[in-house]
Amino acid sequence: MSTTSDSNATVVEECRGVLHVYSDGSIVRSSVSSFNVPVHDEGTVLWKDVVFDSSHDLQLRLYKPADSAASNLPVFYFFHGGGFCIGSRAWPNWLNYCFRLASQLRAVIIAPDYRLAPENRWGAVIIAPDYRLAPENRLPAAIEDGLAALKWLQTQAVSNEPDPWLSHVADFSRVFISGDSAGGNIAHHLAARLGCGSPELAPVRVRGYILLAPFFGGTIRTKSEAEGPKHAFLNLELIDRYWRLCVPVGATSDHPLVNPFGPNSKSLEGINLDPILVVAAGSDLLKDRTKDYARRLKEWGKDIEYEEFEGQQHGFFSTDPNSESSNKLMMVIKQFMEKHLGKV
Repeated sequence: MSTTSDSNATVVEECRGVLHVYSDGSIVRSSVSSFNVPVHDEGTVLWKDVVFDSSHDLQLRLYKPADSAASNLPVFYFFHGGGFCIGSRAWPNWLNYCFRLASQLRAVIIAPDYRLAPENRWGAVIIAPDYRLAPENRLPAAIEDGLAALKWLQTQAVSNEPDPWLSHVADFSRVFISGDSAGGNIAHHLAARLGCGSPELAPVRVRGYILLAPFFGGTIRTKSEAEGPKHAFLNLELIDRYWRLCVPVGATSDHPLVNPFGPNSKSLEGINLDPILVVAAGSDLLKDRTKDYARRLKEWGKDIEYEEFEGQQHGFFSTDPNSESSNKLMMVIKQFMEKHLGKV
């Protein structure tokens, strides 16, 4: 935890009680999660931490089913949220969600015309990377770290001695990239950077992306932002605060890393993208931006699926991963993977 250098300094920015920025420019971070929820570890999933970028001391958390017979499992990346300012792979809400992903992503089609019998169900290898946070490390640091986390998987795929948790367990040709909120923004930029088939990562191959309420912005308010409830889990004041803290100095929320359709953003129309599942929460202030993102890409002929969960708040699937809506989302993700796992 960092400390202030001036006892007279006052807090000028605060994010969910875990990040405090002071008037003298100093920053205090708490190691305690802002989500005080119990961890549900049923012992069906193993996990460990691995350094993927020693220069920035960045780690990822690797999950796999405890079943020692598991092999050739798809790889599922999950980038956490937190407005690019807070959050960690170790926070209990995302830890619980990754446990569910590792154990529940199963019984899907392996090849176009072959389905595993229920008694031979498989799980997935989940990789949950951390990334540098703002305001100490403003964008594009988080995007760069997302790419570095994928490059780590590529080094494993070509290594003669890959991590034993991946060797003969992970199928590097069947990778999905997902992200929650800010993590969804990272996933979008990875999709645009890598393009269809992700040739830059060969022999790793991305099959699809899952964007969960991606954190996009813009200087012009959407209807859901302007008219959304002030008591929303992610309210407008907090949204604006995150953008102030994470965009490059002097930039606005129309920066290309924030607004994919901003005045200076490169058009996505001509980019050949892998399939993308876009998920919105019906009571989320980001809903309109999420829906507009999916609509525009679909109109440009991209392979886009859009799912909206009526009445749900931002991050509902991690704050309550066992709710009815969270269970439905898990089925939607399974179906999306089922559709794209066997494609050439």
